[in-house]
Amino acid sequence: MTAVVSAIEGWISSNILLYILVGLGLYYGLRTRFVQVRHFVTSWGLLANSRSNKGDSLSSFQAFTIGLASRVGTGNIAGVALALIAGGPGALFWMWIVALLGMGTSFMESTLAQIFKVRWSDRIYRGGPAYYMMRGLRAKWAGIIFALMLVFSYGIVFPMVQSNTIAVQMESSTGLPTWATALILMAISVPIILKGIRVAARVTELMVPVMALVYLIIAVVIIVINIHLLPSVFREIIESAFGLRPTLAGTAGGMYAAMTTGAQRGLFSNEAGQGSMPNSAATADVAHPIEQGLIQSIGTFVDTILVCSATGFMILLSGSTVYQPGKPYDDGILTQKALTFQLDYGTGWTIAFMTFIIFLFCYSSVVGYKVFAELNIDFLNGKKWSVYGFRVMMILAVGLGSIAELDLAWSLADLALDLMTIMNLIAVTLLGRYVFLALRDFDRQKKAGIERPVFLSEKVYAGQKSLVTGRPLLVPETVWEEQEMAKFLAGTTADDKVAATR
Repeated sequence: MTAVVSAIEGWISSNILLYILVGLGLYYGLRTRFVQVRHFVTSWGLLANSRSNKGDSLSSFQAFTIGLASRVGTGNIAGVALALIAGGPGALFWMWIVALLGMGTSFMESTLAQIFKVRWSDRIYRGGPAYYMMRGLRAKWAGIIFALMLVFSYGIVFPMVQSNTIAVQMESSTGLPTWATALILMAISVPIILKGIRVAARVTELMVPVMALVYLIIAVVIIVINIHLLPSVFREIIESAFGLRPTLAGTAGGMYAAMTTGAQRGLFSNEAGQGSMPNSAATADVAHPIEQGLIQSIGTFVDTILVCSATGFMILLSGSTVYQPGKPYDDGILTQKALTFQLDYGTGWTIAFMTFIIFLFCYSSVVGYKVFAELNIDFLNGKKWSVYGFRVMMILAVGLGSIAELDLAWSLADLALDLMTIMNLIAVTLLGRYVFLALRDFDRQKKAGIERPVFLSEKVYAGQKSLVTGRPLLVPETVWEEQEMAKFLAGTTADDKVAATR
């Protein structure tokens, strides 16, 4: 059964999903005039000023770090090593290209999450593919299917994958039994996962910048030490990417191996288009939905262009002593070997460092997964007992993942992720007009000299029934006003006096 599911998933990801993601990424880029490039500096400016929050929901920076926590994981270490093993140095080049396109895809889905978000009883916004499928496409059935697959993948299986990686690394580096790691991880998880979304946001807000910065500093040190080798490494990457030197092409050979392997690993790492990032993007309280779209696109850049490249350069700058194109390696230890070769000097500190980094990368992903899954639990049910039941189940999954290898469950989760991505991209493409027009509004205001554009107006609905649960709201629900959005789509001016009716 595992072999059958894995074969189906592999065929879908290689023959359908890869081309859809790349093709739509190019389409979104053309339609937005490559907003990820045009507003690249603006995006960083928005991120720099995103920590403050005057509203009741999460700050823009917290929403960003939740998304980045999920993105930055084992794919940035073992995944990059695997790409270099299977596709040669050129795989890194195609990871960069996919990341640049993925920034546009992440912008699209995150902006849609902002446009169709809703306020929940805890005054934190909810949103994401399930919500914009229901509110934008009027297809609640699609939202339910998507939410169920996301809860299964991100709420149960993927946390098990991350905890298993931590347990294996701890056993390898320290000899700690996997059952002991399971108990430790469960103990750590109780005060984080049992609490609400705000606690998870505060954890990622502190953990993610530190872990990314430490890892990048180590990579910069290695690059500076080997600065004289940098031109030859870039030449290797380019020549391998375009098949100019067959000896650098990887085990499968040629430009095709570098392109497909790099693209697949890049898409897996940055998660653009998978429908996970919009869930965190929707929680941000911003003046214009384009703001969070731009900020979330920076997450793709940080994940792949910075963190994945850091791993790639660590390995490639180590030379043939550590890595030779086309030669099989254990992708789980290749990065460790490169770091040891570059900086260990016989002290053994790099093993402890990589264990620490892998723990941070993996566990931060678990915290990010908790937020994604919980937002979709709210969509499916919205009752407190279901949320607390999920939290307990996720803690148990973290412990179980440390001691068990559930290959079938992992294969099913990968297949669910493929189907989620296809569903999400269909919804994003069908609802893309909202993003294009919102972007036109943002560009128009920026051109007029408005430093921080404001999107239409916000209406507060009191005493209404929730669009999600169908029950009366405990607190007012704040959304982007639908009637004004309809007038905006028609090219008319927003009117603040429009009656607050649905």
